[in-house]
Parts: sequence; C-alpha cells; structure tokens
Amino acid sequence: MTDLILQWVSYFLLGYFVLLNGGYLLLSVVTTGALVRYRHFLQAYSSNEALSTEALPPVTLIAPAYNEEATCVESTRAFLSIDYPNVEVLVVNDGSGDATMERLHEAFDLEGAARPPTASLDTESVRGVYQSQIHPNLWVIDKENGGKADALNTGINYCNSPLFCAMDADTLVEGEGLIRLVRPFLKDRSTVAVGGIVRVANGCTVQSGRVTDVSLPRQWLPKLQVLEYLRAFFFGRVGWDALGAMLIISGAFGLFRRETVVEVGGYRTDTVGEDMELVVRMHRHLREEGTDYRVRFVPDSVAWTEVPSTYRVLQSQRDRWQRGLADTMVRHQRMLFNPRYGVVGTVAYPFFYVLETFGPVLEFLGYVIFAIALAKGAISGPFAITFFLVAFMLGAALSSIAVVLEELTFRRYRDTGELLQLMTLPLVETFGYRQLNAWWRLKGLWSYFRNEKSWGTMERSGFGTDD
Repeated sequence: MTDLILQWVSYFLLGYFVLLNGGYLLLSVVTTGALVRYRHFLQAYSSNEALSTEALPPVTLIAPAYNEEATCVESTRAFLSIDYPNVEVLVVNDGSGDATMERLHEAFDLEGAARPPTASLDTESVRGVYQSQIHPNLWVIDKENGGKADALNTGINYCNSPLFCAMDADTLVEGEGLIRLVRPFLKDRSTVAVGGIVRVANGCTVQSGRVTDVSLPRQWLPKLQVLEYLRAFFFGRVGWDALGAMLIISGAFGLFRRETVVEVGGYRTDTVGEDMELVVRMHRHLREEGTDYRVRFVPDSVAWTEVPSTYRVLQSQRDRWQRGLADTMVRHQRMLFNPRYGVVGTVAYPFFYVLETFGPVLEFLGYVIFAIALAKGAISGPFAITFFLVAFMLGAALSSIAVVLEELTFRRYRDTGELLQLMTLPLVETFGYRQLNAWWRLKGLWSYFRNEKSWGTMERSGFGTDD
C-alpha cells in the first residue's frame, strides 16, 4: 500500500515539474523570438531613430536611503553621473539612525529649500527638504522612518516630472540605461511602467559609479546567482513582456508614469513585496477601468547590484521575496483565471500563483519523495529516468539556454574561461543549490502564513570587491 501511495504521489509531482519546466520551455521559445526582433529594432534605432536631447522627457530618480552613511555619498555621485540630459536626483533619508544626513550635507553642501509637494500620498512626516548648492538637480528629503515603500511614496509626493525611476540606493545604472528605459514611453503613449534588466555586480570593476569591466564573482554563491538572474530576466521578463503580461518590475530599477502610480495609491507599506504588488495593482486597476495601457521590459537597459555572498543573508533575501510574492498573489487573487484581466489573469497570474507561489511545497516534496521512492524501489526504472530528466536535467538545460541567449545577444562575459564557467554552472546549480533554494522559499511561504513582516538584513561588501 505504501509503495502504491508513493507511486501516485510521484506521478503527481512529476506533473508539477512538467508544468513548471514546460512553461519555462515555452517562455524560452517566446523569449528567443522576442530577442531576435529586439536586435533588429536596435539596429534600425541606432542608425535612424537616435533620440535628440529635446525629445527626452524629464525624469526624477527616487532613491530611499536608510542607515547608508558608508555608501550614500558614492551612490549619490553615481546617480548624478547617469547619462541623461534632464534628470533630478531625489534621495529620501528614511529616518536613518546613523550619519547619513551628515555625510550628504558635507559632500553636497545641502541647504534648506522650498519644494511644494505635487501629490498627497499618505506617508510619515517630512522633517526637511534640502537642495545641493553644488548640484542644483540634487534634492534630499529628510523624513521620519516608515520603510522603503513609505520613502518611495514621499519621493513621489515631491516629484515634479511625469516619469520617475524607483531605485535602490546601491544600484548602478549603465551608460545610456535610463535613455533606453524611456524609449517605450516615447514609442507608445499608453506605457505606464518599464523595467530594465538587473545584473550581478559582484566581481566586476567599478570606477566612479560605473561598471568598467564585467567579470564573474570569485565566490560560488554570487556566481550561481549570476545564472539565476540571467534565467529570471531572459525567460521571466522578456517572455512575459512579449506576451503582454509583465507582473514584476524590479524595485532596484523601474521607470513609472507618476500620474498612474498616484492614481492607484502609490506603494503599499504593509507588504515586503511592494514592487511586484504595485505592478499587479496597476494591472488590476487599469483593466477594471477599461484603460488601454502597457507594462514593458527593456532587455538592454542595465542596472548593476551587489548580491548576497553568504548563505545567511541569501536565505533572508529569498525568504522575503517569497513572502512578498505570496502576499501579492493572495491579495489580488480575484484575478486568478479571470478573463476580465486578459492574458494577465488567464495565463501569467495562474503561472505565478500555482507554480511560483505554492510551487516550493511541491518542488521540495518532489525531491524528498523521489529519493524515498527510489530507495524503496516503489517506482520503475523508466519512470525514475523520466523524473530525473524532467525535474533535474530539463531545468539545467533551460539555464544553459539562458546563458546562450545572453551570449548571442549582449555578450557581457567575453572571457573564454568565464564563458566556460557559465556553461557549466547549470549542472552545479541543479544538484544542491536548487534544492537549497527550494527549501528557503518553502520557509518563506511558512513565514508568510505566520504573518512575519521583518525585512531582514543585507550585508554589503561594496562594489569592486572580489566577492
């Protein structure tokens, strides 16, 4: 009887892996076609459609800062060096308990200035508004602590431009990254939000706030995250963008139409997944209003970020990500399989709700049950081989496809040795790291059901280190 139960459970779990990896396989096909079309667009754009300075709309960069005294000056200088002709930088000090404000005052000669708000999103109180006497386009808002979402809402309240770019304080934008992010807004006036690709900066050479040399991290943990980011952005973002169903724009680098974000109420402060929740809420609201809109992704608009280099910090991050995903999916679950919300409700939402949100339960259970059933001889040899190929090797193949797509389109890792490492990473990731990640996500789901609200910590080594 036990063997029969193990057999049927194994069949059910195999079905989950078929749906998950089969879905990503279909996304890879869509992604490949989308990247080919985008490459053709870039060739035509560079020769015939170069944007003049006058054509670019003003943009405000909003960067929340909390206890960033060690890096706030360097980060702010990096924001000021972004290649964009009409940009304001708005740093929001979210009630830091260290010397963040003092460092900003000293480095940029801040003085109190009048800047009336243009919106009235509910936030913690503002203590002061300052303008740099060295860089007139740099403003600093000092406010009571309220969290990242609250700081972003404060920045939106004081934003004077039609577009704002939400960024993490440690994000480095590449060259013309912001110009590329603006393109969809100019091409289609119904665009309300655009995301760019986020890459791993660990191991890269950074000078004056710019990544000058791209290299793989030396440590294995950040190195494996390079592969994860390639797979997530090339399959997840490019594929869903091609289907018109983008649900996620990274909080590290996203451009939004300010008017629309204010209309839907800004960022929610009662979730740790405020970036995804905002985008899903925008989809829901605009669909319900019958508004024509677009949420887009640009694969060549690059931002660089430092990823965790220790298991403890990485576990905390993945726990938070899973809690944020679960909270968003449950909060808006009326969209699930609802044709009123188009392909978002009938395809993207079910994929994220069933396979990504609650998938870690089935994934981790699948690994355990497969091992038990194999040890007890409860499954046949052909079934064991099929399960192994679908659950393990197909996942590794999809990661390899992501590396190939990256090399064929943008080829950031030009060193032959590093390219060979990238091609072998899918096998390394498949056995051990992927199971560990499933366990962390499972714990994150459990944390969500226990109503855990903590943000966790991110210990940074700094850009340009050997991590």
